[in-house]
Amino acid sequence: MAPRGGTQAPAGQVGVGARAASFPEKSVLSQLQLKLEKRLLAASACTKSVEQGAKKQRKAEAGARKAAKQSSPAPRVAGADKLEYKDKHRGTQQTIMAYLETCLFLDKPDWAQQCLIFCYHSRKYRKLLCSKMYNILLRGWAKKGSLKQVSGIFFMLHNAGLKPTVESYAMALECMGRVSCAPKKIRQCMKQLEKDGFHLNDLFQHVTYEDDGQDMVLAALRVIQPKYQLPPPPQAEAYTKPVLRDFYSKKLAGLYPKLDFSVEELQELFQKQLDMEMTSTVTIPSLNIIGSLSQRSVKAQKHLASLCSQWQQSLLQGLQESRQHQAKNMKKAGPKALYPYLCLLKDKEYVEIMLQTLMNLPPQGEMLSIVAKELGSKVYIKYMLQKKVCSQVLDKVQRVYKDYVHLLARDTQPDSYLPREYWEKLEASTSPLLMKRDSDWPEAVRLAVGICLLELMVQVLKVQSNLLNCNREWKLIPVLYHVYSFSTNHRIGLIKPHPIFSHVVVDAAKPVLTFSTSQMPMLCPPIPWISPSFGTYILSPTKLMRSTDGAIQHQILLDECPSATLHPVLDALNYLGNCPWKINQPVLDIVISIFNDKGSEKLDIPPPLSEAPKPSKQTSVKMGSLESKAAMRQELAQCRKKAAEMYSLRMDALYMLSIANYLRDQVFWLPHNMDFRGRTYPCPPYLNHLRNDVARGILLFAKGKPLGPHGFDWLRIHLVNLTGLKKNKSLQDRLAYAKEIMEDILDSADHPLTGRKWWMGTDEPWQVLACCMEIARASRVPDPAAYISHFPIHQDGSCNGLQHYAALGRDLIGATSVNLMPCDEPQDVYTTVAKQVEELRRQDAEEGVHVAQLLEGFIKRKLVKQTVMTVVYGVTRYGSRLQMEKQLKDNDGFPEEFLWAASHYLVQKAFFILQQMFSRTREIQAWLTDSARLISQSGRTVEWVTPLGLPIVQPYHQTRRASVQSAMQVVTVKMQFDNSQKPNTMKQKNAFPPNFIHSLDSTHMMLTALHCCRQGLTFVSVHDCYWTHACSVDIMNQMCREQFVELHSQPILQDLAQFMLQKYCTVNSPMCKKSMMLEEILSKIPETGDLDLEKVKESTYFFS
Repeated sequence: MAPRGGTQAPAGQVGVGARAASFPEKSVLSQLQLKLEKRLLAASACTKSVEQGAKKQRKAEAGARKAAKQSSPAPRVAGADKLEYKDKHRGTQQTIMAYLETCLFLDKPDWAQQCLIFCYHSRKYRKLLCSKMYNILLRGWAKKGSLKQVSGIFFMLHNAGLKPTVESYAMALECMGRVSCAPKKIRQCMKQLEKDGFHLNDLFQHVTYEDDGQDMVLAALRVIQPKYQLPPPPQAEAYTKPVLRDFYSKKLAGLYPKLDFSVEELQELFQKQLDMEMTSTVTIPSLNIIGSLSQRSVKAQKHLASLCSQWQQSLLQGLQESRQHQAKNMKKAGPKALYPYLCLLKDKEYVEIMLQTLMNLPPQGEMLSIVAKELGSKVYIKYMLQKKVCSQVLDKVQRVYKDYVHLLARDTQPDSYLPREYWEKLEASTSPLLMKRDSDWPEAVRLAVGICLLELMVQVLKVQSNLLNCNREWKLIPVLYHVYSFSTNHRIGLIKPHPIFSHVVVDAAKPVLTFSTSQMPMLCPPIPWISPSFGTYILSPTKLMRSTDGAIQHQILLDECPSATLHPVLDALNYLGNCPWKINQPVLDIVISIFNDKGSEKLDIPPPLSEAPKPSKQTSVKMGSLESKAAMRQELAQCRKKAAEMYSLRMDALYMLSIANYLRDQVFWLPHNMDFRGRTYPCPPYLNHLRNDVARGILLFAKGKPLGPHGFDWLRIHLVNLTGLKKNKSLQDRLAYAKEIMEDILDSADHPLTGRKWWMGTDEPWQVLACCMEIARASRVPDPAAYISHFPIHQDGSCNGLQHYAALGRDLIGATSVNLMPCDEPQDVYTTVAKQVEELRRQDAEEGVHVAQLLEGFIKRKLVKQTVMTVVYGVTRYGSRLQMEKQLKDNDGFPEEFLWAASHYLVQKAFFILQQMFSRTREIQAWLTDSARLISQSGRTVEWVTPLGLPIVQPYHQTRRASVQSAMQVVTVKMQFDNSQKPNTMKQKNAFPPNFIHSLDSTHMMLTALHCCRQGLTFVSVHDCYWTHACSVDIMNQMCREQFVELHSQPILQDLAQFMLQKYCTVNSPMCKKSMMLEEILSKIPETGDLDLEKVKESTYFFS
C-alpha cells in the first residue's frame, strides 16, 4: 500500500506501532519524531536541557553526514547484516553488545533500551552505535509482541543515520506475526524491505531465529501470501582447492570407521556427558587423600567445613548488598553498569564460584587481574550454559545427536559420510539455530565482573586469629589481602591468602578437586565442528581457533571465509577428536605410588612442597653487616621462587593424575581445536597426549587392533626410538638391538620399581616403561601377530621445519641432510653440522686461533642441536650465541672467562655451515622476512591462506593499555592482540617465517589425517609426530609421504606472492612507496633447485 498523500517513506520506516497503518507524510514526520523522542527521553528520566543538547548534536551530526556524503566518491551501502566496527573502539562496541544481550536474556528489554538511549545521547558512545545493536533490542521487543516499541526502535535507527538490515525487518515481521497484524501493515513492511535491496527469501536464508521466531515470520507473510513456502536450503558449496581435488569425490569416498559401541551405548554416554555439562563443573576425588586421614587432617577439614558454611552466609548477604548498590548506579553507568551481570545466576551460584576460586588460590597469592578474570570467566560460562538450556538449542542438539550416533555405532550399516556431512544432513530439516554464534564477553567485562566479586570476597571473608593457636588473642581477621608487588617499573596488585587459611587448606588435604567441564575429557564422541561457531562440547563454549583475550581478527576472518573452504580443516579436527582413549592402569598405578612418595625429579614427577629448599639458619650474623643481610634476602627470595615453582608443578601433576585416576575405568574423547596457524590441540588442558612423558605414558587407544605381520617389529622399533639410544642407526639395527635387550625389557615390565630399573635411564622413561609392558604381553602369547594392541606407535618428522624449507626450495643438499632423500641409514643434521664445525675449528686451531684451541673436545651434537633446530624458526645470531653459551657453561671443564668469545666464534661457524647446507632455506627466510617487514611498516598485519584454504593473520600489535576502575585499584591490562592497534613490526617480520612453516606442517598433518580416515586408520598427532596402531604404521607412512609430495607439488610460494600482491599492492593501498617496494620483492620469488620430490615417497627415514 502506498504512503498517504503519495509521499515517499524514509528508508527503514516500517508501518508498525499504534495507529501506524502506513508511513507518515513528510509534513508530519518531524512531529511524530519529536513526540517519540520526548516519550523515550521521559522513559529514561532525561532532563529538558539534555534533550535540547541532544537535538543540537543531532543537527550538527546530520550536517557533518551531509557534507561527508557530498565529498565521498561513492555513497555508503547499507543492508549487510554485519557489525560496522570502528577499529579503535571495537572493544567498547563489544561491551555494549554484551550488555544488551545480557538484558535480553534477563527478559528486560527496557533495560537494554535505557542503555541504548544513554549511548545515543552520549558523545562517547553515539558514533559507535550500529544496526546490530538496534536489532538486539528489536529481537527483545518482537518476542514480547510490542509493536509500539518496535516502531520506536525503527525511528531511533533512522535518527541515528543507520539503515535497517534484513534482520531488522525479520524482527518487525516476527512481532506482527505474534499480534496478528493487519495485512496492510505487513505489505507496507515488505515493500520497504524490497526497496532496501532485500529479497523475501533472505528472511529465511540469512537470519537466525530463536524459539518460534521463524514460525511467527512465516505466519505474518502468509497473511498476505497464503501459499508462500519456505525456500529450499541453499546447495552445498563444493570444495575447490587443488590439494584435495579428488578427496570429496563420492567415487573415492571410503566408509567412516566405526567405534566399539552400540547406538544405545553411545546415546547413554551422550546423556552422561550432558548431565555433567549441565552442572558446568565436575568434582572428583583428589590423589592427596590416600589411605586413612591423620587426626590433623580430620581436624583441618572440620575447620574448613565450618568456615565455608559461615562464608556462604556472609557472601550471600554481601552479594545482595552489592547488587543493591549497583542497581542505584545503573542509569548513570550506561553499558558499564554491572547490575545485569549480577542478576544472571542464582545467588548460590555466585557464592559457589567465589568459594571455588578461594580454595584454588596458591599460598603465595596470585595477580589480582588473573583472579578477577577467572571469576568473570566462570560467570560467563554459567551464563552461556543457561542461555543454551533456555533456548531450543539444547533440544535440537539432543535430537540430532540421537541420530548422529548411527554413523559411529558398530551395530549400524557403514556409511561414507564424514561426521560434519552427516550432522549437516540431519540438521537440514531444522532451522539454522545451531549455527548461531555465541556472543563473547570482552576482556574488560569479564574483568569488571570478576573485580566486583573479588572486592566482595576481600571485604566479607574473615577467619579467627586464634584458629590454629588457642593461646593467641581472638579477633576476626581478613582471609584475603590486597597487596602490591613491584616488577621492574610496574606496580602489580596481588591477592594473597592469610597464612592461617593456607595452613588449614594444606592440612585438610583437599579431598576433592573441582574442574570446569571444558577442562575435562568428554565421555562421548564430540559434536562435530560444522562451522567456526559450533562443535565439540554440548554446552560449554569452545572456540574453533584459540586466541588471546582481545584478539578478534581470527574470528572475523573465519566468519567471512566461504563455508566450503573450511571443510577440510573441520573434518580433520573432527577425526582427531573422534579417537577414543583409555587409561593405562598399570603405569598409572606406578606413577601414583611415586607421586605419593615424595615424587622424583629424575622421572619428571614433581615433589611436594615439603621438599622445597629452606633458607639456612644464620646463627651468628653481625647486626651491621649489609652484605650478610643482602645475602639472606637473596637466599630467601630464591627459596620462595623455588617453592612457588614446585607448588605450581605439583598442582599441575595432581590435576592430571587425579583426572586420570577418575577416568581409569572409562573410555573418553579429546575434542580438538587449533591455534591461529592451524596447529591442532586437544581442548582439555590437563590430560592429553600433547603433554609430557608422564601423560603420554598413561594413555592408550581405547580401540584395540591385532598387531598383524609387522606390528610386533614396529612395537620393538618404537621402544628403541623412545630410548634415544640408536638415533643414527637403521630400522634393522634398531630391531636387532631391541632383541638384544629383551631381558632388560622384560625385567622392566615385571619389576619396574624393584628390578634393574633399566627404563629409568632412557630419554622418555614412562613411555618406555609402558612399551616394555606391551612388548612383554605380546611376547607371551602363542601368536604375537594376533595380540590385540591398544598401544600408540609414533612416527616423528626428521627436523620437520627444515624438511618443509628444503621442499619449498627444492634444495637437494638440504633435503638429503633431513631425510627427504632415500638413504640406507638416517641422516642426522645435528651430527653433520657438529662435524663440519669441528673441522673448521681444527683448521683454525692449527693456524693458532686461541679460542679454537680452547674448544677442542667440546664440539658435540648437543652443543649445536638447539641452534640448528631453531634456525628454521628465525633464531638470531644473538639468540644462538646465548644457546651456545648455555651449553658450554654446563660443561664443567670449559673456562668461564672465555664463554662469550667461544660462543661468538661457534655461532659464526655454525651459521656459515648452515648457509652452505641450506642456502635456499636462508633465501626463502629472507624473502618472507622482507615481505613481512614492508607489510607491517605500512601499518597492516601479515595475512596469508594455507594450501587448504585456512585464512591466517598474525596477532602481533603495539601494546595498548586498557583500564578497569575498581575500589581496590585501577587494573591495567596490556592489549597486544587488538587489530585496532598498529602492528608490532619486529614481531610481525620475525614471526612470519616460522609461522608460515608451522601453517605448512599443520596442513601436511591434516592432509595425512583425512587420507588415514578414508583408509579406516586410527590417527592422532603431536604436530609433526604422527600416532597410529602398530598394524597400520606402514599404511600411515605411505599416506604421510604421499601427502607431503602432494602438498609441495602446489605452487606454494607463487600463491603466497599472488595473494599478497592482491591484498597489499592494490592501487588504493596506503603507503604507496612501501607497496611498490613490496611488489618488487614479491615479484622475485626465490629460485628453486633440482630436488625430485617423488623421491620422498621412497625415503624410509622421512618420518620414522
